[in-house]
Amino acid sequence: MDLQYLVREPQNITSKTPLLILLHGYGSNEEDLFSFVPTLPEDWIVISFRAPHSTAYGGFSWYDIDLMNEENRIDLDQAKASEKVILENILKITNHYGLTENETHLCGFSQGGILSYALALENPDLFSKVACMSCYPEEKLLENISKDKKKLEKLRFFISHGSEDAIIPLDWGRKAAEMLYDLGCYFSFREYMSGHGVNQKNYMDLMDFFKS
Repeated sequence: MDLQYLVREPQNITSKTPLLILLHGYGSNEEDLFSFVPTLPEDWIVISFRAPHSTAYGGFSWYDIDLMNEENRIDLDQAKASEKVILENILKITNHYGLTENETHLCGFSQGGILSYALALENPDLFSKVACMSCYPEEKLLENISKDKKKLEKLRFFISHGSEDAIIPLDWGRKAAEMLYDLGCYFSFREYMSGHGVNQKNYMDLMDFFKS
């Protein structure tokens, strides 16, 4: 299955050109995080995927959510299928551009961030910098975390969460810090005075992370 996406190509593409994958949140679309493009490094290829499922108000999702069902809050089958299809599409794009010596980065918001944790921790050799915003590590999606400490130690995580987030509680987001610490991953965890979104300071810190 080919996901629809928006792309920003740099002027020159070589086998070493960095690739950034953007994964939007529930009910949004590929244009949302693509708005980051003007301040991202100019020599990167930036791809923003559209999730495969439609939501009630014209947006898209990576999987269905049932907030009333505490035991099975997420549609696990859909989430795992989305993770698989994202990976397949990343590999297709990598082959298309002939990226054989490059770094691939992930940036996900909310649902997209939840999937970014799973993608990076299960395939640490494929990714480098990983930004997970306003989300949490979903244990049910993290059953196949890599056991290779050396590969996990190479990952770089930027985690951000709003202190007033009414959709995904800050406490859930904080679980990531404990988990990544135990795994030996490098991460910075930052809290901002905001709701379920990315405020100006958060945005500037994110850009510093990608440019560092």
